Amino acid sequence: METKKWTQLWLDYKKAYDGEGIWKIVLNGFTDSQVVVANALYEFRRGIEALTGEAVLEAGKDEEQGKKLLTLTISNNDSVSKEGYHIKGSDEGILVEASDERGVLYGVFAILRQIACGKRAFEVSEASSPSNPLRMMNHWDNMDGSIERGYSGESFFFEKDEIIINDRTRDYARFMASIGINGVVINNVNVKAAASYLITDRYYDQVARFSEIFNDYGISLYLSLNFASPIEIGDLDTCDPLDKKVISWWKDKMKEIYERLPLLGGFLVKADSEGRPGPFTYGRTQADGANMLADVIKPYGGIIIWRCFVYNCTQDWRDTKTDRARAGYDYFKHLDGAYHDNVILQIKNGPMDFQIREPVSPLLGGLQHTNQMLEVQIAQEYTGHQIDLCYLIPLFKEVLDFHTHCCEGKDTVADVVSGRTMGNSLAGMAAVINTGNDANWTGNDLAAANLYGFGRLSFDTDLSAEEIAKEWIALTYKLPEKEAGVLCSMLLRSREIYEKYTSPLGIGWMVTPGDHYGPSIDGYEYSRWGTYHRADHLGIGVDRTDKGTGYAQQYYEENAVMYNDPEKCPEELLLFFHHIPYTWKLKTGKTLIQHIYDSHFEGEEEARGLAADWESLKDVIPAVSFDRVKERFERQLYNAREWRDQVNSYFYRKSGIADEKGRTIY
Repeated sequence: METKKWTQLWLDYKKAYDGEGIWKIVLNGFTDSQVVVANALYEFRRGIEALTGEAVLEAGKDEEQGKKLLTLTISNNDSVSKEGYHIKGSDEGILVEASDERGVLYGVFAILRQIACGKRAFEVSEASSPSNPLRMMNHWDNMDGSIERGYSGESFFFEKDEIIINDRTRDYARFMASIGINGVVINNVNVKAAASYLITDRYYDQVARFSEIFNDYGISLYLSLNFASPIEIGDLDTCDPLDKKVISWWKDKMKEIYERLPLLGGFLVKADSEGRPGPFTYGRTQADGANMLADVIKPYGGIIIWRCFVYNCTQDWRDTKTDRARAGYDYFKHLDGAYHDNVILQIKNGPMDFQIREPVSPLLGGLQHTNQMLEVQIAQEYTGHQIDLCYLIPLFKEVLDFHTHCCEGKDTVADVVSGRTMGNSLAGMAAVINTGNDANWTGNDLAAANLYGFGRLSFDTDLSAEEIAKEWIALTYKLPEKEAGVLCSMLLRSREIYEKYTSPLGIGWMVTPGDHYGPSIDGYEYSRWGTYHRADHLGIGVDRTDKGTGYAQQYYEENAVMYNDPEKCPEELLLFFHHIPYTWKLKTGKTLIQHIYDSHFEGEEEARGLAADWESLKDVIPAVSFDRVKERFERQLYNAREWRDQVNSYFYRKSGIADEKGRTIY
């Protein structure tokens, strides 16, 4: 069993270091036979050595004091909130207080983080508790080893329909725990082929080992579930959630699953979207499907996380009233309160699909009697494929800080998904992750800032994008102050730069179909996917007002009034909500068409500025990392130029209006 293996690893490690070095460990109310605590102690010893070496961790302010024995004291304190911690350094060492094992682990990682960022042992101090009960990663790994929207190599979970368990598995668990993650879904939401059999004898033993390794680091394992399992791995001819045979099959299956996988947290389900079967197939509601599964899993303490990415993907582009953006709210709002208490609706940050700019989904806060969690994407499907630099934490912060107006005083998205608004504990944040088997985990070394940033932000939503960026830089590169400032500026500018040379004023899409990297302005314009820009010779944008698709009316009145009026609508979302003439004057005094030209020229130029900034760091960044990122900047500059020239040429040809500055447009 993995649990015994790693507990023994700690005990062996402890034995080897007793009486050596300058640190000793005291446990009050916890024991090192508790596996998560044992792993916390192992991480402390290992981390201290890796970060600085024990010799320089002075407790006092001079070398003389620094050589005395220091104590890491870990004490139980029931007044500390669940998974929270209090850490405090002194001349005697460091105290960690927590009420549970996970809190101990997070407290130890917080100590290591602060020391890595420059604090000495006696300066360590923090009291923290998670902003969100659930902090999850969603992998889109397929069992053949491929990753849907993966830009960092192949899967390190699966290969050739087999499960891989090795040292990287445990390193991954350590990695996730260090940033506060407490739940992981290991397989793609589009469950197919061998993945359907993860809930059978074929894979139970390996999945159980996964769950044990994760559990040792305070992480619950979840699986994506095939709603059509009664047909695909059973012997039924239906998966109708109200069919008695189907319900009986699922009851038996859940009993079997939890006998073999007692640590399983539950299941993530994608249904009725992009060809996936679901309740709609049988004329049932989303609540019918979710509640059936929730009822049969409830005796085992499991939860059902039901994705709200449900829409009609066979839309007729000629139909200007049907609106993909409306689908989530239309399908789920009228069932608010109908979902059972162990169902969580997982809602994408926007109504479409992880664009660089779109409004916050009206379901977030629109649902007032239903467990809900926020889904974001750190895999850069539409934001540069981990080729283009695009630091996404500012985007996530904007979403979390958005006022839904659902509840006076507690109406931000952060309030809603944390459970503060409704007082519920099944709530939180999930991210579609960006890891693969590349040696550096994320392909582009700088893309790791998004992975690290999501974990830190989901644990503490009060952190700023700048604080997280500075922290990540300090932990990753150990740069001099000036150079660290250059890299921080690069990260903080990158999202706006990417937006400038791709999608103007919230219109989104215009990407190469299927791949989603690089421009194809009309690529989806006449498709079934409902992702249109509606450009003609007079203007651009989708009318989502009360005179158009009506999407703007799905928000509470304060936001609905704002979005419905082009004069009040935030300009960064103007084209998402309105069809605007090219001659429309923006607040800058520029016409819409001139803004399109200028922003794309500026974005390409500023992308070259990012590349130049990276070049300036050559002497302080490790060569392997520097070269990997430099190569991606070369590809980003080519991409930015293509976006600039194709978008500008397209709209020049549509509008017939020349660039006021006389630049070359084709």
